[in-house]
Amino acid sequence: MFLGEVIKKYREEHNLSLRAFANKCGLSYTYISMLEKNTDYRTGKPIAPTLDSVKYISKAMNIPIDDLLKMLDDKQEFKLNEDADIDITKNKIPILGTVKAGYDWLAEENITGYITDSDIVKNYEKNISEYFALKVTGDSMLPLLSEGDLVIVHKQSDVESGQTAIILINGDEATVKKVIKTNDGIELHSMNPYYPKKKFSFDDIKNLPVEIIGRVKEAKIKGAFE
Repeated sequence: MFLGEVIKKYREEHNLSLRAFANKCGLSYTYISMLEKNTDYRTGKPIAPTLDSVKYISKAMNIPIDDLLKMLDDKQEFKLNEDADIDITKNKIPILGTVKAGYDWLAEENITGYITDSDIVKNYEKNISEYFALKVTGDSMLPLLSEGDLVIVHKQSDVESGQTAIILINGDEATVKKVIKTNDGIELHSMNPYYPKKKFSFDDIKNLPVEIIGRVKEAKIKGAFE
């Protein structure tokens, strides 16, 4: 089989769209499409993937790269990474499984996939490394955000009152809340009225601690945080 055939078989077995698989790999949708068709759209000739792209694809499939290579036909050609001209998307935002204090939460092992089709990816080329994405858990931000929704976050240590942010409390897993600043400290507001607001004094912020790690810039509902 050629690499594109392996990809298509994997997608069908796991019920993944082209776009979903591309995001999982951190590669562009167009590139995955060309691999599956084994055709470079610009030249009409068979496409030769780079070894780097094979590495990203094997990781997305959770298959050792050696095992993936053994699946491929002897006629499958590869391109040296330095010769690549349409390969891995440079502009991509990592999706993190968790964010906690005390360890490198942007380390590779904490990255579960990539976003490549966001407006932020398209418009923020120079500072794309300042962004990360998280999956929403729970229902505290309903009806605006639901379980499993993705939020794209700009890394920053402070936000303006009324903006939605990612906050670490006492080093626990990150939470999504609207930040309201008061004379005594801050309040964290949920969108769901069943969740009471949480108040933190300036002493709490320092001693717990309560740490803002980024501002939510984009979500499933486009433009909701602008």
